[in-house]
Order: sequence, then structure tokens, then C-alpha cells
Amino acid sequence: MEILTAEKYNEYEEFIESSKYGGFMQSVHWSEVKNNWGREIVVSRNADGDIVGGMLILIKSLPLGLSLLYSPHGPVFDYCSKEVLADLLEGVKLVAKKYNAVLLKIDPYIEEGEDEKIKLFTSLGFHYKAGAAEHETIQRRYNYILPDLKGKTPEEVINSFKPKCRYNIRLAERKGVECRICGKEALDDFVRISDITAARDGFVGRSKEYYARMLDSFGDKMRLYMCYFNGKAVSGAINSNVAKKVNYIFGASDNEYRNVMPNYLMQWEMIKWALETDCEVYDFLGIPVNCDENSPMYGVYKFKSGFNGRVAAYIGEMDYHFKPFYAAMLKLAVSLKRIPNKIMILKTKASVKKQ
Repeated sequence: MEILTAEKYNEYEEFIESSKYGGFMQSVHWSEVKNNWGREIVVSRNADGDIVGGMLILIKSLPLGLSLLYSPHGPVFDYCSKEVLADLLEGVKLVAKKYNAVLLKIDPYIEEGEDEKIKLFTSLGFHYKAGAAEHETIQRRYNYILPDLKGKTPEEVINSFKPKCRYNIRLAERKGVECRICGKEALDDFVRISDITAARDGFVGRSKEYYARMLDSFGDKMRLYMCYFNGKAVSGAINSNVAKKVNYIFGASDNEYRNVMPNYLMQWEMIKWALETDCEVYDFLGIPVNCDENSPMYGVYKFKSGFNGRVAAYIGEMDYHFKPFYAAMLKLAVSLKRIPNKIMILKTKASVKKQ
């Protein structure tokens, strides 16, 4: 076990890039984006000194001098190795002592049904609640992905899409939609469209400064794509290319010109980036757990499913308690804070049913 100093972060970054369980949220650069949190990086090494497990830990200050530890989509290791997990946990305990932590929260890339992997964590004291609802987790539990891209040609991939999806991509091209890779100079347009999207879909967008940090921190591993129609920005997306995965992180579309299907063309251009860089997975990220037509996010699922991938149903969060009493109080406080969101979701579902 080792808690890394900054001069060894490049070694950790190389490990994240090489692991099938790695991802942009476990990159050192993600902690640069989340600059209102502290950070520590814990690794486990084999007998040859190579990193075989690691985790970026974000640290959030709480009242009374306490803190919360969160390892987003971590830890990263072979989920069959109890020895590595136990070694990482020893490092986490030292971090917890240093920051007077209440609990560690993780949400590893483990899918529903992978019971042996779940048991590996619970056998070492992690708490796990199966079947968490939409509003109960920090990250969405269900993602939509295009797996097994490695070695495929663009023709093979586009021909695997559903016919309507292929039609919409070609429609956008015929109508003259232009998809560009942009720099920070396009962020004003992206933020404008993001605000429109947030108002339409009922969520809170990020600031221009936040998006700029993403592009600055990740460099050529993060891209801003923008679609233009008749010279006007009509849609945009920010995505990452880390650990042989391209992730569609933020997307936005104007209320105008949706009929020229810019989002379909934009997704196709981003999928081609995955193919060009020999990635194995294109991840559309979140979809609703409940994918039926009554879900207020059903339209999101319907759009992403047109690309004919599969649902990755992740198990959600696990907690390791350092101070059980305070951990219980923290969970209660978070639960109470989420009640308004739960009411809003229920109202939205009721409204959809009435239509």
C-alpha cells in the first residue's frame, strides 16, 4: 500500500489508462476539475513494484471538522483480488484518519448479477444496498454503451445502428449540419445551449468555468464538439477519451432546428473518435433505471438505444464506515435533502401518466 506523492501521479495515470476498470473519474485530472474537493491517491503494488490497484479519493469537508471520502467509479483493480482490495483499504484508513472521515463512498464498475464481486467488497466490511432508486446515488446506475468496438470499421459500426438512427445521421449530413471539434472559444455557445436544455429538461447546468476546467485539465483527452446549422450553434457535447473508453459526459441542444437531427450526427462523430483511437467502448452514460415509456427520461433512453448498444446496469454505491454514528447522521441528512427531488420525480411521473 502506498499513498502517492504528486511526482508519482504520472505512474498512476498510466495504470488507469491501462485498466479495463479505469475511467475519466478516476483520472488525476478529474480531481483538478473538482477543485472544491481535496484529493489523495492510494495504490497497491505487486512484488515487482508495479501498480495493480489504485483509487483517486476526493475529500469533502463537513461540519464539526469531519469529512466525506468519495472515490467516483473506483477503486480500479481486478475485482477478483481480495488481497489488492484489502491493501487499498489499509491506505484508505490512513487517509480517513488524516481527514477525520465519516465514511468512504465508492461506485465501482460492477454490474448487477456479478455477485462474487459484490461479496468481495462486503466481506471486507463495505455496506451495500441493492436496487437503489434514481435519486439515491451520486452517479446514474444505468449507462448505455457500445461495447466491443476494438478492431471494427466505421462501416461495420454504423451498419449496426437501427435503421432510423442511420437515416437521421444521413439526414443531418444532407441538410448541411456541420459538426466541429472546438476549443474554449465555443464555450459561450455551449453554455447558452446548455441553459436552454436545462430549462427544458429540468436540471441545473454547469458554469462556463467548470467546462473550461474540464478542457484545460484533460487536454487532448477531452473534446468539445459543436454542431452548426446555417452558421448557428444548435447542439454540443463534451466527452472524454480515457482508458480505452470515450464517454459522452455533457450534451446540449437548442430548441430550434432539432428537425435537422444534429445530435445524431454529433454522436456519430464522437463514436468515430473512439474508433480512430482504438477504444473498446463508447459510453453514452446515464439512462433511467426504469426504461418504460412512463419514465420522464424515456426520451433519453430512446435516443441512445437507436445506436443499438446495450444497457450496463451497475450496482450503485457501497459505503465503508469509519464513524458509524456520524455516518448514519450523514445518510439521514442526505436523504432529507433529496426528498424535494423525489417529490419532483413523482410529480413528473404522474404528469406523464395523465397525458
